[in-house]
Amino acid sequence: MQVLKKFSLLALCYIMAACSTSGNKIISDKGGVSDFNTDISEINITDAESFRVGMLLPLTGAAAKHGQGLKNASMLALDDIKNENLILQYYDTQSTPSGARIAAENAIRQGAKILIGPLMSVEVQAIAEETIYQGVPVIAFSTAQEVLQPTVYTMGLLVEEQVDRIVSYAAAQNRKRLALLIPDNSTGNAVARAALKSAEKNHVEVTVIGYYPPETSDFSGIIKQMTNYNERHAEVLRLKANLEALTKNGDASAAYELKQISTKEGIGDVGFDMVLIPESGAKLTSAISMFAYYDAAYPDVQFLGTSVWEGGKFNNESVMRKSWYPAISRAYSGYFAGKYNQIFNERPSSLYSFAYDAIALVNELSRSESENLNSKIINPDGYRGINGAFRFFEDGTNQHSLDIMEIGAEGDVSIDRAPNKFFDDGSAQRLPSINTDENLKTPRIFGKDQQSAQIAIYGTLLQPATQSLNEQ
Repeated sequence: MQVLKKFSLLALCYIMAACSTSGNKIISDKGGVSDFNTDISEINITDAESFRVGMLLPLTGAAAKHGQGLKNASMLALDDIKNENLILQYYDTQSTPSGARIAAENAIRQGAKILIGPLMSVEVQAIAEETIYQGVPVIAFSTAQEVLQPTVYTMGLLVEEQVDRIVSYAAAQNRKRLALLIPDNSTGNAVARAALKSAEKNHVEVTVIGYYPPETSDFSGIIKQMTNYNERHAEVLRLKANLEALTKNGDASAAYELKQISTKEGIGDVGFDMVLIPESGAKLTSAISMFAYYDAAYPDVQFLGTSVWEGGKFNNESVMRKSWYPAISRAYSGYFAGKYNQIFNERPSSLYSFAYDAIALVNELSRSESENLNSKIINPDGYRGINGAFRFFEDGTNQHSLDIMEIGAEGDVSIDRAPNKFFDDGSAQRLPSINTDENLKTPRIFGKDQQSAQIAIYGTLLQPATQSLNEQ
């Protein structure tokens, strides 16, 4: 099966393979499928013509379910590719940093030219020093951007690219003032940093940030603060009192206006026209319902999410309709999900598809005449797999082509499709550093003390001139 060079049309190969694959539940062992091991004595070193890949997965321990799913997906890819010179060996990280380090050392000793995995950020941190020293590139699955560096890449969908995609799209629809409702943890801080960077790029203002305890399901207090409820409620009470007085004097227009605002909890500007909430499930619907209670609802306020919204089945929730979130392109996901279900008798997690694309990627790399794998990996033209177009940057980060999805009564629909290919070198897509200059107009912050929030988001305490809007 031929794989095209430069912009790799891997997806076309998958579709071609699907047409020729037997309906029997059989995975071919051609292409070097091997059982996992961590003992150098158990492996037969193949000839110099082969391209050996070590796949580091948590096949035992706390993350074993995900590890097995990733392994299954990689086997599907090997079955489709049928490249007998591609030798894939599995190594169990045991879901621990020490297990990952041992697995990486054994894979490198056994001749691996590139490593796929591990899954968790602490595992990536544990192997980075050795792999960099040995000159062996890593394609991990972690979504923690802080563990990435040159030659340590990830297939994972990073917070920064998700936030930038959704904020950029909202800005293009003339939304200009962004609020963030985020958990008080590393994920929330990552979302805040990404939002501030994307806002700078898109000439959008982040006006308010609300932190909540990650374990909470009660958002009433923080959203009451974010929506400036006390002032807005006092204003609506004053207006209602005036209208009631006019109505008693027979003013019909006042009576009509009074009826119109009878259910209003507040009037006046809430200070934002879009809210980004990186939450899911019942907690997400609870939060958006609370915004609506305080009169911050669509269409005045556009609700935005991250990829954790995907598969949430929010279509019956009226407060969620017309909300937007970014998602990996699913143009070819039906083939992968169908074959995975046919062979392993379960529906695959969206995570597993990254393993399929990782194998297709190393198949492409194995055919390259270049000795410098890193230069091939960061090819600005990128690659296309079952998750759409993707590419890697020198610092280890990546870019995926993401659809913008809108939640509707009949299902989620793509309202802005991901591009099928990249048309630049990616430099225009990189986000700027967070602005901390003395003229910075900073957001109001609730749910966390100012100094802690500034250090978590900006990495430093801001100068007094930049803090004026934060004083509460």
